[in-house]
Order: sequence, then C-alpha cells, then structure tokens
Amino acid sequence: MNCSDSTSAAPESLHPSLWLASQLARASTHCIDTGHPLLSSQLPGGGWPTGTLIDLMLQQPGIGEMRLLRPALEQVAARRIVLLQPPHPPQALALAALGVPPSQLIWLRTSRTADALWAAEQVLRSGSCGALLFWQSQHLRGENLRRLHLAAQAGETLFFMMRPLAAGQDASPAPLRLALRPQAGGIEIDFVKRRGPQRDAPLFLPLGLPLPLTTYLQQRHASLDRSAPAPVAARGLRSELVH
Repeated sequence: MNCSDSTSAAPESLHPSLWLASQLARASTHCIDTGHPLLSSQLPGGGWPTGTLIDLMLQQPGIGEMRLLRPALEQVAARRIVLLQPPHPPQALALAALGVPPSQLIWLRTSRTADALWAAEQVLRSGSCGALLFWQSQHLRGENLRRLHLAAQAGETLFFMMRPLAAGQDASPAPLRLALRPQAGGIEIDFVKRRGPQRDAPLFLPLGLPLPLTTYLQQRHASLDRSAPAPVAARGLRSELVH
C-alpha cells in the first residue's frame, strides 16, 4: 500500500478500534439491540455493547431505567440476570409483566461496598450470566471501576452500573456513559461519553407502557421503577446476602 492509499483508507480498515471523529465507532464487541431505534441509532454498533462497563447516571432510581433496559434483558434472559444492590426489593410480578422471567433473576444484597464490588467482579468473571445490573450510590475509585471493566471483558455479560448524576464528573473507563433524567412520557438521555462525535442536545426517548399494564402495575403491584419501597415482598426470585 502506498502513501496515497493509506491516506484515503477508511480508519476501520486499518484497525477496528479506529474511527473518524465525525462518525460512530464500529463496535469491538457483540452488541444487544436496545429495542429503541432512536437510541440504537446513536450508539456505536447500534446497541448495548457486551463484555464492557456501561455507565448509566440516574437523576434518581426508578425514573424508567428498567423500562429502558427491558428489551435488552428479554434478549439475554435465557441466562441468569443478576440484580445487585437494587434500591428497592424487586417485585416479581412487575418484572414478569415487563417480560423478564423471575425464575431467571438473582437478587444479591450486601452490607458493604467492598462486598458488592467483589460480588460484581465474580459474576462478571464467571461469564455465566446474561446481564448484571449494579446500583451503586457510593463514590467509587477509578481503580474499582477499572477492575470491573477488566472483569467484564472476560465474557459477554451485559453490564450496567447505575450511579448518581454527579458520577458523570468523574473519570471512568466505560466506553459508553449516559445520563438519564425523567421527562413526561419517557426519559431524557445525555451522551456523556461514546465512541463517536459529541452530541450536545439530549435525546428524548418515549417509554410509555400500554394503559392496561400501566394501570395494573400502579394499582395492584409495585415495579422497580418507583420512588418508594415495594409493599409486596419479592417472590420467585433467588435472593442471596453476600458477606
């Protein structure tokens, strides 16, 4: 290849990790369709990357993150889905209504941040789970995030870490970082970090549920997308306390 050929070659033809600043990068790992075309079109690879840390910064838990992730969780539900430190006890009936079988869920609780980090690393390194959802309200050091990111690369687990919006000011090895805020009928997504051009304008993503299902969940059962603890104990889930 002469110099002129090298100059005109597409970056990805030279190395899969290269891309132009004006374009979205090609995914270096397998991606899971988000189920939301508006969002997928804004993500490298057209979906959620597996085998890597995905940082979701929430204005507060329960603003719609479970509805956002529902299509992806349905796709990986053939393997176990681990909920680590969710802010409220999972409600089995609501999860089933969202298309996630309670029998495939493992609910892990810890009393210390160090134990939660250890549990997350073990889940990721095992490579046996389809997804890990890890809620963490405490500040995490960069070395903790790097360990989790490296552990995720050991397999193809879909790994989401849910943290407060303030965490967006901290450095993170996550190649994809999104800030989520509630809006009427859906959520507003800010692209804090992605492998591609900077997007300054937030993306509004509608997340409305069919009325009968919405009414059923609000009047009879609590879902994970709520601001108060579920009044009905989680049933049908494997719950484990990590010491």
